[in-house]
Amino acid sequence: MREIVLDTETTGLDPLAGHRVVEVGCIELLNTVATGKTFHTYFNPEMIMPAGAQDIHGLSDEFLADKPLFADKVEEFLEFVGDAQLVIHNAQFDIGFLNAELERVGKPKLMNAYVDTVSVARRKFPGQRVSLDALCERFSIDNSNRIKHGALLDSELLAEVYLELSGGRQRDLGLAAEIAGGVTAVLVASNLPVRPPRPHAPSVAELAAHAEFLKQIKEPMWLAAA
Repeated sequence: MREIVLDTETTGLDPLAGHRVVEVGCIELLNTVATGKTFHTYFNPEMIMPAGAQDIHGLSDEFLADKPLFADKVEEFLEFVGDAQLVIHNAQFDIGFLNAELERVGKPKLMNAYVDTVSVARRKFPGQRVSLDALCERFSIDNSNRIKHGALLDSELLAEVYLELSGGRQRDLGLAAEIAGGVTAVLVASNLPVRPPRPHAPSVAELAAHAEFLKQIKEPMWLAAA
């Protein structure tokens, strides 16, 4: 199954208040394993970056000034995503922002199925912290490079978290090659007749035949040991 792990960085918390997307990072998965294909870009939000948002992701007005507009990259983004299932940490936030950007450029909203890893983690670990950092800690995933939020780095970390939430690296029980090749293991009932079990105790005739056979062995080791 093709899935896209996706993350965004924005100028704020509410797209309805005019906040914009400034970064999108995507990673392609096949059967929960990264293929190496990515989509990553920064956007000029056409607005001043609030200090609070910059503190989170470190993206300044100067850095974003020469970056493309969302409209310049929308076709490339939509082509990469395609109809794949999306994997997003706190999905409503990112999808809300992306749909607002798509609406601005006259494109239909995203209709892709999605997995919200926050919801998955809350069901799996009720009452526990389910931030990306907390889940990395729980699954011993190295997030030491995550000094600030970044869409591509966060997608890379989320891809590892998602694998663990899905059952871990051994969840396919060693059938990864068959799964990748589209092979499905099937158990088929056989109509062949079942042979009756052989009695374990030897018969009198078998014991006599065995004794005669032993007489042919010269200097048997078991007699020397005795």
